[in-house]
Amino acid sequence: MSIREFAERVLLSSSLDEKLAAAPRQLDDSNPGPPIFPKWPGRPAELVVAPRRSTPQMPAPGAMERIESRAIAHHIMANHELQALEVMGLVLCAFPDAPTEFRAGLVEVMSDEQRHTRMHIERGTACGLSFGDLPVNGYIWKKAQSFTCPLDYLAGLPLVFEGANLDHTLAFAEAFDRGGDRRGATVLRTIHRDEIRHVRFGIEWLRRMKPPGASDWDTFAGHLHWPLRPSKARGEDFQRQARLEAGLDADFVDRLESLQAGQ
Repeated sequence: MSIREFAERVLLSSSLDEKLAAAPRQLDDSNPGPPIFPKWPGRPAELVVAPRRSTPQMPAPGAMERIESRAIAHHIMANHELQALEVMGLVLCAFPDAPTEFRAGLVEVMSDEQRHTRMHIERGTACGLSFGDLPVNGYIWKKAQSFTCPLDYLAGLPLVFEGANLDHTLAFAEAFDRGGDRRGATVLRTIHRDEIRHVRFGIEWLRRMKPPGASDWDTFAGHLHWPLRPSKARGEDFQRQARLEAGLDADFVDRLESLQAGQ
């Protein structure tokens, strides 16, 4: 199997099982194919993106004592992970001229996203809610529609969405612990550790692809398309050490920490 074939399966298949099927250990990249940029990913009928007003809101952390709230949270987070996986498939198909080493590294990250999706699906099911029982949004996918190059992707997904998840995963892990759901909390802490590696992938490749002499921060901020902006790359409970472990330099982390979350 080639990287392109794997990416197309993740991106275009209407079967969730196919989207979440692991890639072979060895993938060929000798023929990355022409660029394609579909408006929507393939999805089974029950997971087709719904109008945003019809989709549930994330329950507040204080509501996680209720199993119904935890089920909704897992359902929403499974869809977030699935969208991230699909966006990565999109990047592989839309930017076939990206370096093979970058493309192979992205396939490794996609394996984590597949696993994260399955973990949230399994925990949601254990809480009484099957994946697809609720309408799902396409927020992350829609933001990827503005990507014009791999640097846009690196700024937007690894450094904004996965960067913010360094904070969100631990906040929800603590909320699940307070709600008595140790297994759900373990899933979130596992994802947190993986997100450190994903942010590291993002910043390392941003440094390799940015123009000579450009700073990490200016490249990051300059490749965000509104409404994505630097403040979206953090949550309320800022995990400074996790970002340093991911390879962000102290100045970059200081700048993020000084911003008001979500504004």
